[in-house]
Amino acid sequence: MPITSSAKKAHRQSLKRRTENNTVKRVMKETIKELNTLAATDAKKAEEIVPRAYKAIDKAAKKGVIKPNTASRKKAQVMKALETK
Repeated sequence: MPITSSAKKAHRQSLKRRTENNTVKRVMKETIKELNTLAATDAKKAEEIVPRAYKAIDKAAKKGVIKPNTASRKKAQVMKALETK
């Protein structure tokens, strides 16, 4: 456990950042998962979700939850999933 007041504050900040980062990451993963399942069954509905998936990926990259190259790779995987199904 942190002892100094600055260490306590840093710990509080890290916990808050962790919860925010996990929320952003969870939304991104859920959206991509939903898109992949729809791509297998209904391509039309999957195409409607693509902007939402891109938005979630871009937000995660902008906030530093994922790196820019990871965001680019995930976008490519999303489009590839649509093309193959």
